[in-house]
Amino acid sequence: MSSKRFIKDFTQQEPLPQAGIDKAVAVMTSGKLHRYNVTAGEKGEAALLEEEFAAYMGKPFCLAVASCGSAMYIVLKSAGVKPGDKVLCNAYTLAPVPGAIENTGAKIELVDIVDEYTIDLDDLEKKAASPDVTWFLLSHMRGHITDMDRVIQICRAHNLVLIEDCAHTMGAAWDGKKSGSFGKAACFSTQTYKHMNSGEGGLLVTDDPDLMARAIIYSGSYMLYERHIARPDMAVFEHLKTTVPNYSCRMDNLRASLLRPQLANLDRQCQRWNKRYDHLARGLNKIPGIFVPDRSEKEAFVGSSIQFSLNGPTKTEIRTFLDKCMERGVELKWFGNQEPVGFTSAYESWQYLGDLPDLPNTKRILAMMCDMRIPLTFGLEDCDAILEIIADTAKDVLA
Repeated sequence: MSSKRFIKDFTQQEPLPQAGIDKAVAVMTSGKLHRYNVTAGEKGEAALLEEEFAAYMGKPFCLAVASCGSAMYIVLKSAGVKPGDKVLCNAYTLAPVPGAIENTGAKIELVDIVDEYTIDLDDLEKKAASPDVTWFLLSHMRGHITDMDRVIQICRAHNLVLIEDCAHTMGAAWDGKKSGSFGKAACFSTQTYKHMNSGEGGLLVTDDPDLMARAIIYSGSYMLYERHIARPDMAVFEHLKTTVPNYSCRMDNLRASLLRPQLANLDRQCQRWNKRYDHLARGLNKIPGIFVPDRSEKEAFVGSSIQFSLNGPTKTEIRTFLDKCMERGVELKWFGNQEPVGFTSAYESWQYLGDLPDLPNTKRILAMMCDMRIPLTFGLEDCDAILEIIADTAKDVLA
């Protein structure tokens, strides 16, 4: 077995576009970092970002906020989720998703997943049939988009309100329709490891004027909502301005200035990710004991990370495999840990939910799944080096 070590950092992002840096310097020079610190008739960077992202999504309304987690919370509240309501959510996701639901006081019902890492639509349909279920927060976890045609059928059949978590699917689509265009509202992330990078940040889009007016006020607009561009008519705010509280979750002009040039280049960046993803997927599927599940032809995904499954090793063997890959510089995440590690946590660790369900498929699938970031700082030759290390380690540990 080779001792070659991979030396690049799996968390190293590309430099931000110079146009974004220049805009950020201009904002800092002006001192006008707060989104509402604008003169009469002036369009601030946050308002312009909302206008441009709304146009990109083909939506009338967009709001920029502090994070995707805060976007989800604001959307749930604005849509009408109340304490005690039941919200369906896939069990394979990241902690801010159940966290947003928990923050509303609603009850979470987790839905199983299938071998392709997407939500189990049969389990969803069964749970959606319950008369006390109204809401469904669908997380397109790690960019895997389920059969959205059937999702819409289930939601319509059971009067289920769909909200999309698109933290990992900005720029993706299902059957030609952009991810984030299927439900009542959708939430996106601009955290460092997502498809646009402002360190932290979130965006939400909707067609619903009442929901957006509530979201703008919740986000901390005070009475300054007229300074938004991608907003409903001012009359919509009138009956809400004294009844909706201020949660102060705004995005500032500095982060918005960094994002606007990235949005203009988003589709090209998605193509670059997919070139690396396809190269890695082909190579991984050639390694005995490893497989990357097939994806639907309708799914135009963005491969900013890749997940693969191992064929039946013990937990000890999996830990050894992960440790030996890490020793050689290849960082793989694993959702099979009982305790949360870094950004990764399995649903069994969300003990604040109370009685946790037994979801055997989710447990089985996540116990065998490895998860790897694909930063654009890696070229195809780096992908080959990673594949060589994974293949060597699999032969040594999993054979």
